Amino acid sequence: MPPAPASRIDVHQHLVPSFYRDLLAKAGIAEAGGRALPDWSPQAALELMDLLGVATAFVSVSTPGAGFLADPGEAADLARRLNDFSASLAAEHAGRFGYFATLPMPDAAASAVEAERALDELGADGVTLLANNQGVYLGAGGQDALWRPLNDRGAVAFIHPADLPAPAVDGIPPFAADFLLDTTRAAYLLVRNGVVRAYPNIRFILGHAGGFVPYASHRMAVAIAADTGRSPLDVLDDFRGFYFDTALSSSPAALPTLLAFARPGHVLFGSDWPFAPTPAGQYFAGGLDSGVDPDVLQAVNRTNAEALFPRLAAAPVRTPPRPVPARLRRAAQRAAARLVFKLVQPGAD
Repeated sequence: MPPAPASRIDVHQHLVPSFYRDLLAKAGIAEAGGRALPDWSPQAALELMDLLGVATAFVSVSTPGAGFLADPGEAADLARRLNDFSASLAAEHAGRFGYFATLPMPDAAASAVEAERALDELGADGVTLLANNQGVYLGAGGQDALWRPLNDRGAVAFIHPADLPAPAVDGIPPFAADFLLDTTRAAYLLVRNGVVRAYPNIRFILGHAGGFVPYASHRMAVAIAADTGRSPLDVLDDFRGFYFDTALSSSPAALPTLLAFARPGHVLFGSDWPFAPTPAGQYFAGGLDSGVDPDVLQAVNRTNAEALFPRLAAAPVRTPPRPVPARLRRAAQRAAARLVFKLVQPGAD
């Protein structure tokens, strides 16, 4: 059953401002996770949102964020510039965009300063945290200066993978497999080192269904219990406390595992556009639309995100009606994407 037009809330969408692309190019960076930096514009984002039925998208800056700059002052300046740009985007397209602020990690103190500015002054909806920053993982020691202000504000922290702090393997693009391990490592340390218990007001969202977390949760819980003396059930409860998005993950193999593991209300829609190209977004959106019952679909598409971001429930977005030919074209594209999804699924033989 397809969702109503413009009903979804997308918590995993990216932006690539031209000045950011230029700075990356100056540093010799032309890709992220083994994928070439995609084209991005507000208009292209809105067109994708219309195609996938997204009312509001929370945008964030993907890897490498500000972390490619070795000078801490330059990294902090870039984070401020990116957040000012994101705030302007949200203001210019009221209701269509929110954003998660970029922070100059691994400098926890400077990140705390920018998080406070973005959340308190710019109206950011949360912060973006790369799973590792220059090889330093979330959950490692020395990060309390950041966790404290995020916890005081009950902030949303969107955790996005980065390149592993190790050479990539020939033939395996990092986004295809390494990113999932990167997120899992961060989640493991946040649980193992007690961060999620010490700072219970932070709402952590794990991108891409948490990497390997749902699938490997019991194995990891046993390892942490043996290491720390804690109960495996308590450890599992901590892992289930994360929120998870469906970006590139609403397949017949991954989605049932995610829904079986996550707490009710903790699964959110994500597209990963523009790093995930439009056909990929259609493919996985089609998997979600055809893979769950209507109540679960409504919760993943919108209701769960409204609980995290109450401003969206208080003032639902009314997207302007599109001309009839455009609506018919979008409906045909969505129907074709659902058909393709069904055709390429493995058979029962």
